[in-house]
Amino acid sequence: MVELEFRDKTKTLIDSLKSICANYGLGNDGNEFKIITQAFLYKFLNDKFAFEAKKVDKSIASAEKWEVALNQMSEEQRDKLQLKMSADTARLKPHHFIQYLYNRQNEANFATTFDDTLMDIAATNNDIFAVKTDGGAKVVLFERLSQYIADESKRDDFCRAIINKLADFSFERIFTQKFDFYATIFEYLIKDYNSNSGGKYAEYYTPHAVARIMAEILVPKAQQGVVRDVSCYDPSAGSGTLLMNVAHAIGEDRCSIFAQDISQKSSSLLRLNLILNNLVHSIPNVIQGNTILHPFHKDGSALKRFDYIVSNPPFKMDFSDFRDTLDSKENQQRFFAGIPKIKAKARDKMEIYQLFLQHIIFSLKQGGKAAVVVPTGFITAQSGIDKGIREHLVKNKMLAGVVSMPSNIFATTGTNVSILFIDASNKEKVVLIDASNLGEKVKDGKNQKTVLSEEEEQRICEVFNNKWSEEDFSVVISYDEIAAKNYSFSAGQYFDVKIEYTDMTPEQFAAKMKGFTENLGVLFNQSRELEEEIKKQMAGLNYHG
Repeated sequence: MVELEFRDKTKTLIDSLKSICANYGLGNDGNEFKIITQAFLYKFLNDKFAFEAKKVDKSIASAEKWEVALNQMSEEQRDKLQLKMSADTARLKPHHFIQYLYNRQNEANFATTFDDTLMDIAATNNDIFAVKTDGGAKVVLFERLSQYIADESKRDDFCRAIINKLADFSFERIFTQKFDFYATIFEYLIKDYNSNSGGKYAEYYTPHAVARIMAEILVPKAQQGVVRDVSCYDPSAGSGTLLMNVAHAIGEDRCSIFAQDISQKSSSLLRLNLILNNLVHSIPNVIQGNTILHPFHKDGSALKRFDYIVSNPPFKMDFSDFRDTLDSKENQQRFFAGIPKIKAKARDKMEIYQLFLQHIIFSLKQGGKAAVVVPTGFITAQSGIDKGIREHLVKNKMLAGVVSMPSNIFATTGTNVSILFIDASNKEKVVLIDASNLGEKVKDGKNQKTVLSEEEEQRICEVFNNKWSEEDFSVVISYDEIAAKNYSFSAGQYFDVKIEYTDMTPEQFAAKMKGFTENLGVLFNQSRELEEEIKKQMAGLNYHG
């Protein structure tokens, strides 16, 4: 009941913040998402601080107003209190609290006070909460939000409207909620800002069904709560849906997250996702930058290897501006199957997923596992880099299997997709699943998407993890069988061909054959007539110079 109540209240708060932006002319503005996510984050950090402070100090918990009780403490007492609090709690001073700003909202230049407060919180917590770029610069937690209001005379009112909404209720009772609660809230928070409309470096939101299937196959239920001290990596992390699911399957305190993404917006959303899901300790491992050109995570001078890798990389993109830079001796091992050539036409159709896939295979630890979304064309291509990558996986015995998903599982793209599961320790049989007939088609705005039921998700995971063969759904085959089929990863190519037999008498058979013969005779006659007509028409054509 508490969960439902707070989910509704939280969604109402998000809607209210969006409404404020709309009222000040920022609806659908490129900066709206910064205001919404940063205001929400400020609220979350403020209430998380109160929750943790009350947990470790009874006098604060019993105080009528916790902010007043904290303000009456000396700085030394507050420092000691902070040390007892959870390490993922932001370091806040009394003048950072929402209540402090709420009480001063009618003072002159309130927008400046509001912005200065956010900037001071960002500076105080820079070591833990800042995201780095691949050049070493730090992307701080907050910006001056009122700067996005062009009319300076309206900035105070804008910040007052925000602080009044943030002071409305407390999140404190939701900090005991788990992953599913925050996944829902996060999805609602970013739903208008994480689409594929961003041009060249578009971000693609991965449906939760796909993320759940990838996590449960990578970390089967029997291993959940057993695996520990492992690294999880996504080289095209987006807002982190795949990483959050796999981290939740392993246990948030049993793994460290590593991520890189070229988009500053995605990196900011991923940071928020990590904060909501008790993964603050991994924020220093979030890098904004070009993974293919400048992979950041390293052990010494060599690229870092990971225990688990998940990814839904962009499929096609124009990378002609740095394609030739990649073609170096240093990158020969990483891009073992080759680098896509620059297309004479349609440069935006260059297959960048082939580079991400090779980077992932190269970045996997010995015995490590990966799950990658690929275009279904990859699993059957007869030549080129696609086939080279498949051959590499088979010859090195590092394939767990493939799940071909239903069409429109991603509402935003018409490309059919499959999930490739890599397992560097699997020397035995491989599972191929054709799930293309599962799911229900539903309308999603202007698009149609396919939604899998919970039972269908479970069926895919159970069949894969138990290596079951089911007629017209899955096959379990050896590496040699895959090599014999020209390295095809398509389940359909291994299904038994069925021959249907029908009982009939010799007379019925003769009658059927007579009917076929007569029909053929009619068709042949029509063909001859058509042939004569075409010749006649051709003979009548004359040249006019």
